[in-house]
Amino acid sequence: MTATPTTDSASSLAKMLHILQLFTEAEPVWSTADIIDALETSRSTGYRYIKTLHEAGLISAVRNGYYALGPRIIEMDLQMRLTDPLLLASEGVLEELVDKIGHSALLCTAFRDSVLCVGECRAPQSPANRFRRGQRRPLFQGAISKIILAYLPHHRLKAIYPRQRNEIEAAGLGSTWSEFRATLGKMKKDGYALTVGEFNPGVYGVAAPILTDQKTSVGSVGVAWDEQVRRDVDVEHAVLAVKLAATTISERLLEQQRD
Repeated sequence: MTATPTTDSASSLAKMLHILQLFTEAEPVWSTADIIDALETSRSTGYRYIKTLHEAGLISAVRNGYYALGPRIIEMDLQMRLTDPLLLASEGVLEELVDKIGHSALLCTAFRDSVLCVGECRAPQSPANRFRRGQRRPLFQGAISKIILAYLPHHRLKAIYPRQRNEIEAAGLGSTWSEFRATLGKMKKDGYALTVGEFNPGVYGVAAPILTDQKTSVGSVGVAWDEQVRRDVDVEHAVLAVKLAATTISERLLEQQRD
């Protein structure tokens, strides 16, 4: 079957945008030749993609024939910080949460089959290597992820389960669709998720969902603390504070939509 021009255009755009995914913390700089090899495309096409992204400011030449992510991305990040509805609705809430319970607070949202941190407020002396803005985590591990998963629309869960049933079972969320739904149903009934040691031994995580008017999740608020460092933390107090923070953000989002 011959692809239509529209299909060809979409495929070309997807390949060009894939270049941006090559740049990581481990590999922040790429050569022209390596980009073209990674795309498995012709040199002329690869050069055209690179030129287009460079002119848009999405990649920047760091030396002859080598590129890194560009300044336009910094501009876009600022725009997100100033205009993103979820961030605006959370203004002051994470800080208040840290003041109440003394450990770092995170704001997250679903992104594909993962969870992305979009906001954070660090407690004093918080470890620098903890989950932070711009990082992703699996959708099936950690309180901030599991509570988002629990409140996803039914059709999304139906699509996710067959693709990742092995990961779901490995995460202890159920070995069948029925068990999976029952586990998520328990979290929904509780209104929060509590995990211990899923990423680091002895580290507790508590999270509550940020909900739409349809009671589906757009994100979550979560806190974490190390039991060895903070033996004074009252889990019940942390749960109540996190649930209040999530409710506040949810209500603010609904108010934004009504304005």
